[in-house]
Amino acid sequence: MTDESATTPAPDPAAASAPTPPALDERATAVRDAYGFEGTQIHLGVLVRDGEPDPQVPVNLALGMLNRHGLIAGATGTGKTKTLQVIAEQIAAAGTPVFVADMKGDLSGIAVPGTPSEKLTARAAARGQEWTSRAGTSEILTLGGQGTGIPIRTTVSDFGPVLMAKTLGLNDTQESSLGLIFHYADTKGLGLLDLKDLRALIRFLTADDEGKQELKGIGGVSAATAGVILRELTEFENSGADVFFGEPAFDTQDLLRTASDGTGIISCLELPDVATRPTLFSTFMMWLLADLYQDLPEVGDADKPKLVFFFDEAHLLFKDASKAFLEQVVQTVRLIRSKGVGIIFITQTPKDVPGDVLAQLGNRVQHALRAYTPDDAKALKATASTFPTSDDDLVEVIPSLKTGEAVVTVMSEEGAPTPVAVTAVRAPESSMEPAPKEELEKIVAASPLAPYTEVVDRESAYEILGRRDEQAAQAGAQGAGADGQDASTAPAPTAPTEQGASAETSPKAGKHDGKQDGKQGGSKDEGFMGNPAVKSFIRSAGTVLGREITRSLFGTRRRR
Repeated sequence: MTDESATTPAPDPAAASAPTPPALDERATAVRDAYGFEGTQIHLGVLVRDGEPDPQVPVNLALGMLNRHGLIAGATGTGKTKTLQVIAEQIAAAGTPVFVADMKGDLSGIAVPGTPSEKLTARAAARGQEWTSRAGTSEILTLGGQGTGIPIRTTVSDFGPVLMAKTLGLNDTQESSLGLIFHYADTKGLGLLDLKDLRALIRFLTADDEGKQELKGIGGVSAATAGVILRELTEFENSGADVFFGEPAFDTQDLLRTASDGTGIISCLELPDVATRPTLFSTFMMWLLADLYQDLPEVGDADKPKLVFFFDEAHLLFKDASKAFLEQVVQTVRLIRSKGVGIIFITQTPKDVPGDVLAQLGNRVQHALRAYTPDDAKALKATASTFPTSDDDLVEVIPSLKTGEAVVTVMSEEGAPTPVAVTAVRAPESSMEPAPKEELEKIVAASPLAPYTEVVDRESAYEILGRRDEQAAQAGAQGAGADGQDASTAPAPTAPTEQGASAETSPKAGKHDGKQDGKQGGSKDEGFMGNPAVKSFIRSAGTVLGREITRSLFGTRRRR
């Protein structure tokens, strides 16, 4: 007689007590099929059924459709930042670089591996996630070197007149005048490096007789308009914005790098002190996008984006924005898709984003909203109405979402919106706490972008125009001293020797009497652009006299 107890294994008590997953109904099957993309997937989470996550129904994003842009919205504390981390770290792991604008300083943890805990393990297990503590290769950036990070700067010439006018809050007439001043600098090969260069050039062209003549050929700028621009420029500079303009200018191509293992680099721009200056933030972000747009080739629909931008606290991008600027944002969002760049806005409610922009956002993750006031209730209904038709009453579902849950619809690989899915978002694998300052300092010290930390102050328009005034004063003094002296014995004025350039003397020096001498020195005979100091600057700036700088659709300088 055979002893069955010796051949039959004892039942596993844990297996016996584990609940049997509920069979998928027609609706769950439809969600599973709709979110089961063929290409590379970003695992967002799993479907919530009967109030619990169901690992049988994963909810994904198609990596190749992220250039259709997206929105992550929800009230404070509902999990928006963690959802951003979940998406960003997987995009980078798939080989696409990521740029994150961190307004509150709580996203720096994306550069540090997460710390395991019982709560975290339980959350991951409920979502069928094999959680691993890890973080991708990261860069920590700052605007102008404020704080810990690699500084992002740009020159005034590269920034351009359109964004500068928006930053200064100029009206149409003032913006046109500023554009004329930039045009003069561009055609003469005069690069404007920082704000004091722009201020010096405005004064030269509007207050100096020779400058007025230089500008008269292509138009003119009234003294009143110049005064407004100068006042706004001074206020802008006094707010601390001067640190954002200068050299070395940041090359936005550095945001497109990948790590040695093929994963995308996560560039985290720390902006905690810029929240009080939303105009500066918005224009600088627009410069980054505009610069990328003009440099990147058309790629259409690729297997994966070249870069994905995340704008946290996106409402600051549109705060107090002019109609012209909003039109520019809409145009950028619409056009940059074809360059392989995806943009994801993170904010509290969709109403924080202008309707024309919202219409361009194909991927939507909506966390909980509260309806404590009539305005809140109105915003809730408006939010629910922007989703595809759903069997759920989203006006009731959205306020009842738990932390870490969201209503999701994304673009399918065929370009159609997926069915609405109430989703339990997976857990980030990087740290959910801000990175320690010591860790940030290590990342910055080891960065290949370290040369950006060394400030360069080359000779530019400010120094050139200052020297011009000194030369004019010296020429005037020489003219006064030579009054009544025989012209043949009067010393000929010479231009100062510039670093990197030989000394040059005007060929007409000494050929006029003393009364004319004050008007004829080297720079005066050939005009302002004949000054050897100007020529030296042009050579050092790498520009060519008479070759106009070309500008993009957004007014930024074309560098390639």
